[in-house]
Amino acid sequence: MADNTPPTRFRPDMPIIPGVTGAPSKLPRRNPLLPLVVGFLILGVLLFLGGRWLSHNKPSELARVEPPPQIEVPAPAPDPSASLPHATESNPAIAEISDLAKPWSSADFFIRNRLSGENIPATIVRLPGGSANSPSSYWAFSRRAPYGPCQLEYITDLEKLKTEYGFRAPNHPLVGNPCSRTLYDPLRTGSLPGNIWIRGAIVQGSDIRPPFGVQLQIQGKQILAIRSE
Repeated sequence: MADNTPPTRFRPDMPIIPGVTGAPSKLPRRNPLLPLVVGFLILGVLLFLGGRWLSHNKPSELARVEPPPQIEVPAPAPDPSASLPHATESNPAIAEISDLAKPWSSADFFIRNRLSGENIPATIVRLPGGSANSPSSYWAFSRRAPYGPCQLEYITDLEKLKTEYGFRAPNHPLVGNPCSRTLYDPLRTGSLPGNIWIRGAIVQGSDIRPPFGVQLQIQGKQILAIRSE
């Protein structure tokens, strides 16, 4: 029996009528790699979550505790005054006679102020001539200026007396006030009201009196600082 079905190529297309649904169209072909990609993504998430879980439950190793960085603080400079003699009522020794054997040799020390209890910086100078066993062969004075905050200095550098103090022709050491450029001569005496004569006359400058003196005594081979003005 002959097949009367007309060939497909001669079959006319169905007209599109609004409101009438035609035969369902074929679904687009799905990518065969999509399940594989999804599987890899799920596997990656599971591995990530598993790793996080293991890291939280694994006993943590004790971390090596590094010591905190040490900040090197430089040691304070030694106080040079700590090694100087401190004359007190119970121990007034400030030097040995042999320490000041040469003329114009000197030594620094501190002497306790009996009224305030303060340690006052002072200097003793061996004057030229005289016996080493005589207190008059020495001059001790407070390095604190009689008036003002400056500290006096014993100057043995004659060139410094010329350049810094403007003293024209020095021939021996002097004591100077670096603030007022006043100079005091250890070999000369100056007077105070009441006809009082003290060593260290002013030879240049505007200060009104010589430095405060320190009373000395000789006991055996030691020089003692008894009291200051």
